[in-house]
Amino acid sequence: MRLTTQGIILREVNYREADKILTVLTRDFGKQTVKAPGCRRKTSRLMAGSQLLVYSDMTFNQRGEYTTLAEADPLQQFWGVREDLENLALASYFAEVTDSSCQEGEDSGEILSLLLNALYALDTLKKPQELVKAAFELRLLVLTGYEPLLDSCAVCGEPDPEGPRLNLSQGVLHCARCRAGVGGGVSMPITEGALAAARHIVSGNPKKLFSFSLAPESMASLGTAAEAFLMTQHERGFRTLDYYKQLQRSIL
Repeated sequence: MRLTTQGIILREVNYREADKILTVLTRDFGKQTVKAPGCRRKTSRLMAGSQLLVYSDMTFNQRGEYTTLAEADPLQQFWGVREDLENLALASYFAEVTDSSCQEGEDSGEILSLLLNALYALDTLKKPQELVKAAFELRLLVLTGYEPLLDSCAVCGEPDPEGPRLNLSQGVLHCARCRAGVGGGVSMPITEGALAAARHIVSGNPKKLFSFSLAPESMASLGTAAEAFLMTQHERGFRTLDYYKQLQRSIL
């Protein structure tokens, strides 16, 4: 069977002398694991389209349980990301957490759009890394069923909680004074500016996802809360995130 779609490479593993095993997030068939034969040869027509974070028109040959990449015509290679080490490290984290969030073959069209928009925000719009990272993390949680409840305090119902906090395990907002009513787990303080931005990310127009700005204190608060919430919900860390943070420390 011959299948055509568009997709982006989330993961690549060298295989045998010149092949790769690719994890691809596709527009029509969700996440797919495919073999790219001979793609590591300089003369291969698959070489450009089988690189990490390249978005391409793709053709697959499917025989039984095996899927092979037959054609890959790059549509977007995100050179502005590739030529900046910090951007590339952050984009690699986006790819790893996307891979972790998607199941093989499930509809992932909205997640693909989110990833492409995040890469475009880094590559072309030159949005701040910390803003793109926080928006990507929170919006990905929304799309994968872990949306935090940010409308009001989960205990008293106050729409503008005093001393707002986000409970990382329950995914609910609460006032500082209502902490005991939420239950166990870590509750993280969040500034009012960060809360407003988080509400924009969670409930706003996806096309305007990255259209906000924050003062440094609130940006730091949003970034810390988004990352901690994602790590808590996934119950794991990510090696690409560790590398991104290590790289940031070495540059400072």
